[in-house]
Amino acid sequence: MQTWPAPAKLNLFLHVTGRRADGYHTLQTVFQFLDYGDELEFTVTDDGRIARLTPLPGVPEDRDLTVRAARLLQETAGIRRGAQIRLTKRIPAGGGLGGGSSDAATTLLALNELWGANLSRAELATLGLKLGADVPVFVQGQAAWAEGIGEILTPLEPEQAWYLVVVPPVHVSTAQVFATLELTRYSPPLTIRDFHEGRGLRNDLEPVVRSRYPEVDRAMRWLSEFGEPRMSGSGGCVFLKVTGADRGRQILERIPKPFSGFVARGMNRHPLYMMR
Repeated sequence: MQTWPAPAKLNLFLHVTGRRADGYHTLQTVFQFLDYGDELEFTVTDDGRIARLTPLPGVPEDRDLTVRAARLLQETAGIRRGAQIRLTKRIPAGGGLGGGSSDAATTLLALNELWGANLSRAELATLGLKLGADVPVFVQGQAAWAEGIGEILTPLEPEQAWYLVVVPPVHVSTAQVFATLELTRYSPPLTIRDFHEGRGLRNDLEPVVRSRYPEVDRAMRWLSEFGEPRMSGSGGCVFLKVTGADRGRQILERIPKPFSGFVARGMNRHPLYMMR
């Protein structure tokens, strides 16, 4: 058994640019990983069963993205062996930090190697898209400018800054946020140059989430005392760029209850690709 990292991510901005005929929204965003996340351990078995050793509150085994990822790879590659999966969970659920997607991607990457399935990274990313729009960026392992529903990726090298991430005690429903009538659905498209020059960057989902989750609004207002915070993904976690880890910890010491948080650095490479 060995440990495999599953990092959190931030959306450094997020614009909703349209809506497809199938109901999915088109986006523009920048994904960057954090040096903070979950850890998974895998034990390969000969019985063909996929077993989850760590229950997740409120998530039945058949809906667990790690289990679904393992079964999808098993079926696609014709694998007869099974696996036991143990998860150490640090990324808050429903926080917009990509925890479930990251766990699914790490499961695909790990079992592809441990089972000897020998699928390419591109093939794994295609599988990952069946599990969720954020899974491919974790499989590809590179910070990226993303378009489409989040699956059209252009490698990017944003500043690997330090961030303070505040975690409100809420679980935000992504589906409900996107279904809200007042959501901005047709933001003008940006360019990568706009991103690098800091023009027009915001999270279009933030006003909707703040209006429906008072805890997120309170976290944003508190964090605004120290700079210009943003919300990641569909929330509810919010983050602030800080000058360094020490500054982040200084602010974190003042965090009001019932919020929690952590300080982490942005990474442009998935730790699995840095380790191997």
